[in-house]
Amino acid sequence: MPSRSLRRRTALLGCAALAATAVTGALPARAAAPLRDVMAVGNGQGGTVSFIDTATYANLGSIDVVPDLQERLDAMTPVERIGYEAVNAAQGYRKLVDDMAVSPDGTTVYVSRGVLSDAAAFDIATKRMLWRHKTEGFKADHAALSPDGTRFIVSATTASKAEVIDTATGTLKTSFATGTYPHANDYSPDGRILYNSSIGITSLPKLLNGLKGSKAVTAVDAATYKPLRTYTFDYGIRPAVFTRDNRTMYAQLSYLNGFVEYDLAAGRITRTVQMPFSDKAAAMKPDDYPQNSAHHGMAMDAGETKLCMAGTIDDYVSIVSRPGLTTDGTVHYAADALPYWTQTSPNGHDCFVSLAEDDQVSVIDYRTAREVARIDVGRFPQRERAAQLAPAAVSALDPAGG
Repeated sequence: MPSRSLRRRTALLGCAALAATAVTGALPARAAAPLRDVMAVGNGQGGTVSFIDTATYANLGSIDVVPDLQERLDAMTPVERIGYEAVNAAQGYRKLVDDMAVSPDGTTVYVSRGVLSDAAAFDIATKRMLWRHKTEGFKADHAALSPDGTRFIVSATTASKAEVIDTATGTLKTSFATGTYPHANDYSPDGRILYNSSIGITSLPKLLNGLKGSKAVTAVDAATYKPLRTYTFDYGIRPAVFTRDNRTMYAQLSYLNGFVEYDLAAGRITRTVQMPFSDKAAAMKPDDYPQNSAHHGMAMDAGETKLCMAGTIDDYVSIVSRPGLTTDGTVHYAADALPYWTQTSPNGHDCFVSLAEDDQVSVIDYRTAREVARIDVGRFPQRERAAQLAPAAVSALDPAGG
């Protein structure tokens, strides 16, 4: 049993702690409010980012990420304006939002702003632009946020490089060379490797594929951005996913109505899967495919047993089982819906599909290969990224803004 003197000292310490609390107003720290799982959706032509609650499938609202659009247009030099118009003409529309990511604390959205050829950061709660970084060349393309949230990597398309931006300041930290027209930036599941995929000059016809430039996946060290290995392809590399063991990549290629399985250790395609053409797609010429892509959208479930494949020209999405690469089921959409991207939900078993021309997002359950929700968003949704939002960010969203 404690001695009388020890009990007295303990009591005095307790009184002192209470007195300090009364004087300073200090209280035990409360747990931070939980972040909400969302899917961020970039509305390419609308210039907004929508946020979908991945548990309820409700559109929580959006944020305008081109509030300075007219200012940017007015500030362009004649050369920049020519480049701007050329990119718009090549794409067939004006893409203001190409890609985005949300900071780990759920307060900031980083955006690659397509034909404005820049990247910008916004405080979601206040809508305030925190910084803007002008990328080299005439188009800012796909982007990726480093696992620790400190770097935003953006493909500078016409400069054939990827730029590494400090998310705290918006300053360029470094860049690394890529193939021609760099497109996607993907971190390996363990975060150690960054893969950049290039698509070549999409404005050239398929007949001149040899003149499109280097179509390659450039693997760099995710910490130093030093090159590790380059994988070359005959055609441009579209969306891709990587297995956790860093051994296998599944990728869609320009003009291919399907996808390939690629052995990253051996550096070769191991299987090519041809998916069915719709009647509409079968009648199309390859040069009529949007930006050379027949299929554009690939995701993988949390268990790495299913792939979610967007048949862009076919207006469907298929769930494919691995390792057999057999089709479990297909969801068909109305003609010209243009399914243009797929992304796995934080829950691991939902696949979110951007229906670009319908201004909607479709949600497919990997387990049943059936659609479970359809959500209205902004104009021309394309890129989607799983994220979490802080309560203040959620409260500040505009439900009327797509």
